[in-house]
This record gives sequence, structure tokens and C-alpha cells, in this order.
Amino acid sequence: MSGDEIAKRAKVLYDNSIRTHVETNENIGKMVIIDVETGDFEVDELGLDASRHLKVKHPGAELYGIRIGYKSAETLGGVLERIALP
Repeated sequence: MSGDEIAKRAKVLYDNSIRTHVETNENIGKMVIIDVETGDFEVDELGLDASRHLKVKHPGAELYGIRIGYKSAETLGGVLERIALP
């Protein structure tokens, strides 16, 4: 699966079924890691532990990370831009 296809699937899963579970005040700034094949997801401060947990459950899984409440997961020398939560 191409990187673009992984990102597209992850965003659809996030918008359709994951967002309502993870977008809470306590999760703002955390990473949600999504297995794009199964729809399983884990939330973690940095995403590393979440990725490891998903890889144990689904070896070889295609994973994608989204920073909750922000337009991007990371930035190089810039500032992460917040998005308005519903």
C-alpha cells in the first residue's frame, strides 16, 4: 500500500469512527495511531508505545499517526497549529 493510500484510509477511519472516541480535552496533543487495515487504534503521548502495542496485536500492520487537535503530527522548526474541536 502506498503512503498516500495509508494516509487516505487513516483519515477516513479517523473522521468516521475514531474522532468521537479520542477528541477530548485530556487527549489534546497526544498521538492516535491507527491500523489502517483493521481500524484498531491506540492513544499515547508520543505514539511510540501505541505503535508497539498495535504491532504486537497485528504484526506487519500499516500504521498512521495523527496528533489529536492539531493540523500536523510534527513540525521542523515551526509551530504546531491547533484546530478547533467540535
